[in-house]
This record gives sequence, C-alpha cells and structure tokens, in this order.
Amino acid sequence: MNATLVIVAALLVGLAPVTATGVEPEIVELVPEDRASWGAAQFFAPVTGLFMGGPGYWYGERTIEVETTPPGAALDLFYVRANFQKAFEQAESPAIVVLPKRVETGPRDSVTIRALLDGYRQQEVHVRVRARQDKVTIDLEPLANALLALPHTYLAGRGSLSFLTKQALTFRMQEKEGGVAVILLQTAVTPEAAQAISEVKSSFVASLRAQQIGEDLVVSVALTEAARDGRVEIRSRQSFDPVRGLHSFVLDLVPSDRGAAAVARARAALERIQPADVAGCAAVFDSAVREQLEPAALTRALAPRGSFTDPYLRAAMKRLGEVSEGGEISLADGSVYRTSVPMELSAASSQSSEVHGYLALLRQFVAELEPAPYRRATLRGLIAPELAPSEFDAILDAAEAREQHCLARAD
Repeated sequence: MNATLVIVAALLVGLAPVTATGVEPEIVELVPEDRASWGAAQFFAPVTGLFMGGPGYWYGERTIEVETTPPGAALDLFYVRANFQKAFEQAESPAIVVLPKRVETGPRDSVTIRALLDGYRQQEVHVRVRARQDKVTIDLEPLANALLALPHTYLAGRGSLSFLTKQALTFRMQEKEGGVAVILLQTAVTPEAAQAISEVKSSFVASLRAQQIGEDLVVSVALTEAARDGRVEIRSRQSFDPVRGLHSFVLDLVPSDRGAAAVARARAALERIQPADVAGCAAVFDSAVREQLEPAALTRALAPRGSFTDPYLRAAMKRLGEVSEGGEISLADGSVYRTSVPMELSAASSQSSEVHGYLALLRQFVAELEPAPYRRATLRGLIAPELAPSEFDAILDAAEAREQHCLARAD
C-alpha cells in the first residue's frame, strides 16, 4: 500500500461508520500495480471535473462501501481492466474498498464484488470505477432447498438414512475411508436438522456430520467398525411424499449377506417375547410413549411403506397377537383383531400406531437384538425417526418413570 493510501486507510478506520450489527468495516486496498494508459479523459480532467462536481471527482480518493444482508459474508474482490484481472483481494462484509483515483483509471476499469455466505446463494455485483456509486448493498437470498431432517433407521443388521428436503435433490456421493460423504448441491440445513444429525449414533452409524460449504451441504457418514467389517453395500433411491410435499433421498445400508443371518436372529428374538413384556406395567409404558408422540408422526413411522423394516414390523404385530390374551389385539378405537388371520393382521398393521402393547413389544424386540448402548437409537428409528435423539430420550425417560412407579406400587 503506497503512502497516500496508508493515510487514507488510517482516516477511514477513524471515520468508518459502525454498522447496525456493531461491526466496524474492514479496510481493503484494491489497486492495480500499473496505472491505466493516459488518454483524453485525463488530459481534459481539469475541465470536465467542473461539470462533475469539482476536481474531487477525478483527483479525490475513491472508495466503495460494501455491505451484505445478512452481514459476515466472504467477499471476493476483483479489479478488472479491459476484461483482464489486474488485482484480487478477499475480505468480509462490511468492508470499505479503497480504489485508485479516477484520474488513474481507464473507462473500462471495473470492480466485481462476489459475496458468499454459507446457506445463501452466491451473488455478484459489478461497479465501474469511474462511476459515482460509492456504496453497494447485497441482499443475499437463502437457498431454495433445505435439509429438514435426516431420519436414521436401523434394525437386525440393516439400516437406512433418509434425507428429507423441500425440493428434489441434486447430489454426489464420495466413498471415503470408514464411510461415505454425500454432497447435496445448492442445499442448506436447518438448525434443528443440524442439531439432530450431530446426535445420531447406532450399531451401523458411528456419527453423522453436516457441514455447509457455500451453496452445498456435505453430510459425512462414518460407519461403525462392525458395519465396515460386514462389508456394507450402499444403495440409493428417491421418493416423494405428496401429503407433506417432501422429497426423500434414501441411502440403504445393506450387509453383504443381504441380512440373512440377521433375519434368523430377529425370528429368535420375537420367539423370546412373553406376555409380561406387553401387559401390566409394560402397558403403562406403552401408553405413556404413545401419549407423548405426535399421532401423525407415529402413524407415518409404523405404516407399511416399502421399507426394509416392513417384514419385521409385520412379524412383530403377529407375535403381539400370539402373546396377547385370546390371541387378539385391541386398538384405541375399540377394534379387535386376530393376528393369526392374514387379512386381520394386514388391517392391524395398517393401524399399528393405535394398537395397544405394540410399542412395548417393539421395545422388547429391540432389547433382544441390540446391545444396550444402541437400544434407544434403534427404537427411535422405528417409531420416531424424525425426532431429535434428545427429545426422544426425554419421552422414554418419562415413560419409564411411570412404568417404575407402577412396578413399585405392585410390589
């Protein structure tokens, strides 16, 4: 920075207005090393300056104040002369850009200001250096698409991750050591989804991490050692929920044996479930969980939808009938079904969110299959996959407290 610009910058630091956010503008010099060729404009500057408001137009210091809404955007600043880049600097908004005096510039000299902020569309503004414009305000637009939730379901050696977004996704996948990275192009993430994603853990997924990089969202999926040892195959599919107007991009995590061993384990686990696991104080737990969950969300989670969990949930419903008195199950509306009859089993499965004892049976089913540290995560994936883990834990804590109170009274 030359001596004159040093003085100008020092004055600007002292005089620069503090923005509404309380941030003092950054001072950045954007001056090419070489001056523009001498031309008629410079020769007649003393005369034409009289019509431009005085000699200050040509010979005064030239600056542009740059602000973005919201503030804090990264600024790429390009000085362009005759379609050639002559200088480049970076800053953060708000900023004051110090330019050469107009008399030292050419008629085609311009400044390109590119604003970038995570979760917002990139925008560019072009300003002629000789123009009178001395302030630029860039209103950044939020990305149209957003990741609203990332439900994770895991059961019996198989899992899935569902990316729920406002619009259909354009994405790329990159395999990496220990997992996969999913790059969602021109997609932001809501704060609620980001928080829930950071809490996800299961027997298959060691961790999830969402990182916004400009207009793109990168979701890193780290698999557990057990999943890596099992040589999990990753498949993808997309669907649309017309009721909620949401698009779903699903990653299915399939073991190399297609889950054959896990199916045998699941059948054995269901056989071990007894009447006491769904009746008495277990029924108190069942009712307490159902009362705290949103009915529509519970129905959506348990209804048959072509997921890999459908056969397991149907088998669990059948087992509920087998351990229930008289081989019958009851619903909240008073309906009664015999799960030994295929048609009635299908009817019960389609209304599984209302079946008494079903949530208690699923809890025991998961307990028979999963190590203790992952049981809550697995159960959440079955009955409340879109709920944040911390919220689901609070629901289970309250339900288990009521169950313990019931047991204490029984003693």
